[in-house]
Amino acid sequence: MTTSRLRRGIALAAAASVALGLAACSSGSDDAGSDGDLGTITLGYIPSWTDGLSTAYLLQDQLEKIGYDVEMKELTEAAPLYTGLANGDVDIYPSAWPEVTHAAYMKKYGDDIEDLDTYYDNAKLTIAVPSYTDIDSIDELAGNAKKFDGKIYGIEPGAGLTGVTKDSMMPEYGLDGDYELVTSSTAAMLTELQKAIDDKKDIVVTLWTPFWANSSFDVKTLKDPKGAMGESEGLHFLATKGFSDEFPEAADYIKNIKLDDDQYGSLEDTVVNQYDKGEEADAIDAWLAKNPKAYTGILED
Repeated sequence: MTTSRLRRGIALAAAASVALGLAACSSGSDDAGSDGDLGTITLGYIPSWTDGLSTAYLLQDQLEKIGYDVEMKELTEAAPLYTGLANGDVDIYPSAWPEVTHAAYMKKYGDDIEDLDTYYDNAKLTIAVPSYTDIDSIDELAGNAKKFDGKIYGIEPGAGLTGVTKDSMMPEYGLDGDYELVTSSTAAMLTELQKAIDDKKDIVVTLWTPFWANSSFDVKTLKDPKGAMGESEGLHFLATKGFSDEFPEAADYIKNIKLDDDQYGSLEDTVVNQYDKGEEADAIDAWLAKNPKAYTGILED
């Protein structure tokens, strides 16, 4: 991956941190091929979380081909996204982690949310270091705080990954007294990671899979012998309660979407790294051309 594309990926993540709350924007697809006669569906997503970004644009493309209008709403944190789902401001969250990472949000808002099923079943929260760093397991962080300046670089304060790192991983491995979890944004974490790798310095960051940064940065995932970061979980399409009754065609279609590691990885890489901002429709077309049978009922035209 070129430096310019890597910077574009970081810049894309940075865009999510500029505005607070909801920032509505129109879908603007020139190739929708639909008059929206089946109604309007609002997709809520966090641009810096590129698993959801890529699936949001995929859903936009497919739902517009079925005959829906699609509106995109950018959010900066998981909490307002789940609130939006619960109160109906958002119709679909296209990449939720409700089993482990977002379990607290589901406990609070789940009665007002409809689960449209799992489309990917191998998501995982991770702790990572540069590949040249001479440790391979989270338990080796204990006693090595000086090597990392006593810091673990995380993402947004309200992210489920932040909560698991702070409330589970750090106390489980006895890191609370020696390390500070530095939170800000996904873009800020990636910037720190890139700077450290450029300078061949050691750094610890919070990551997850699927995420394009795992292959674009020279990093390795640390082993988690205590399982403090949680088990693998499924990624779900979540909808506001009553979505299937209001939009039955969309619900039936979405429930059939299933992606494996290669398909998901290529989708995210195509949207985030191979095309520039504003070219998302072209990115989806390119991905569809290479993955004509990625899931049941795919619409190519």
